Amino acid sequence: MSRQAPSHTQILVVGGGPGGSFAASVLAKEGFDVVVLEAAKFPRYHIGESMLPSIRHFLDLLGAIGKIENHGFRRKPGAAICFSASSLLRIEPFPTVFETNGSEKAILTLERVIILGTWNVPNSTTYSCNTLRNWASRCTKSTGSPNSRLPTVPPSQAVPYARHTLSPGRKSIEFDYLIDASGRMGLMSTKYMKNRKVNESLKNVACWGYWTNTGMYGRGTERHNAPWFEALTDESGWAWFIPLKGKVSVGIVMDMTTSTAKKAARNTNGETHTLTDHYLAQLDFVPRLKTLLDGAELVVDPTGAEPAVRSASDFSYTATAYYGDHFRLVGDAACFIDPFFSSGVHLAISSGLTAAVTIAASIRGQCTEEEAGGFHDSKIAVSYTRFLLVVMGAYKQIRNQSDAVLSDIDEDNFDRAFDLIRPVIQGTADVRKVRTEDEMQKAMDFVTNIFVPTDPEMMQAVNMRLGMTLLAPATPMFTEDQIAQLAEGDQNAEHVIRQANASKAVDFYSGPERLMSEVINGFIGSTKPGSLGLVRVA
Repeated sequence: MSRQAPSHTQILVVGGGPGGSFAASVLAKEGFDVVVLEAAKFPRYHIGESMLPSIRHFLDLLGAIGKIENHGFRRKPGAAICFSASSLLRIEPFPTVFETNGSEKAILTLERVIILGTWNVPNSTTYSCNTLRNWASRCTKSTGSPNSRLPTVPPSQAVPYARHTLSPGRKSIEFDYLIDASGRMGLMSTKYMKNRKVNESLKNVACWGYWTNTGMYGRGTERHNAPWFEALTDESGWAWFIPLKGKVSVGIVMDMTTSTAKKAARNTNGETHTLTDHYLAQLDFVPRLKTLLDGAELVVDPTGAEPAVRSASDFSYTATAYYGDHFRLVGDAACFIDPFFSSGVHLAISSGLTAAVTIAASIRGQCTEEEAGGFHDSKIAVSYTRFLLVVMGAYKQIRNQSDAVLSDIDEDNFDRAFDLIRPVIQGTADVRKVRTEDEMQKAMDFVTNIFVPTDPEMMQAVNMRLGMTLLAPATPMFTEDQIAQLAEGDQNAEHVIRQANASKAVDFYSGPERLMSEVINGFIGSTKPGSLGLVRVA
């Protein structure tokens, strides 16, 4: 329940979505004074429905897994991806695990097994984030428009933003630290820092609606009711089919120029076609998905208050910096890549955690505020760049391009993100620190092995045959020669090993432990209760 905001708080969080809710919850559990400002009243509508398996580990940090599990969300056992009409299906399985004791889990396929699944969440910030918002009882939640009274002083000047106030409605709040989780609006990035830049190589537009009485992918199998993703046959983009509770979300994402041209071509002879007409026409370009809609009905609000089809464009962007003196950017306020691969909520929650960890470190004097902010900045940049290469690699296949546009990849961020795989893709221990176009392409090809065709049975069989757990943190990544030696000519085994390699390079399955353990400028993060913050390492 919303309460009247106080006149001062130690940490102000602007935005109650995934990133802001998670950061506030972690800080409040640690005993810090936190206020969350949210302009909208929950529940609210927001697109973003398919969760990556890494989310489980982050929720487990809050002890929130049980609450989410019991909510009744549609379980996601994996996903099926088809890049072209003639391609093999890529089945995205979640690893099989067995419980060793308590909450400790090892990725292995032996005796007692469970599937490390996740969820398809309807309008994710409506339900899951409302759960997070209510999770930390120490947080003060205040609903009201965050009309800014922040200073217009440039970030380069010494006056810290945190010495000023935000105004929810009429009341001002003084704060020591600010977490900007204001979403796409990006209060700090767009209004004060003015450092947001659009990714020209991912200038797409999406349109989507909800359907009832649809078919189902994988009925009766381990992928029962899994999401389906399919490339458009004209190579202009892709579509999603995500089962929710009582309905299915179906969306089309395509290159903006192509989308505009298609609309113009239909608006001939003085006849104007609506967004819904445009959306329905694109379903002809995803024939396998369209069969799942045989006999289905598009949900239409009889009052006309809600549109049957929604649209969003120009949604891929980043910032030149994700922090400043006593403030942090998280989630969509910092960056967003693309709906493909469902990276948005992962990036929001992981950045929310690094914001919480680094603010705790600054307050507790474990490092300077500049060192803390730099840690947060590096973590977001690394995660963003890893996912960006995956998404761009997927588009390279969807659009059947021989080359991807890589001008949006920052060299320093690339270095930090892919030091881990440089010896593998270069085949040498003498790793150069100079980014080349060839290396960029190799890195992109490497991480998009996440989409090679596998299924849970293949993963289990290869793990058993090799006597190792390919996704376990201690298992190394393998070079091309090692893959050939291990696979022994078995294409299925080769696919599984390549997928495991790629999963280690991208934060696909991992959670806070992996995020915090990578050393940044001599620090690692700690999420241990009572010791939230940064730890200096030798």
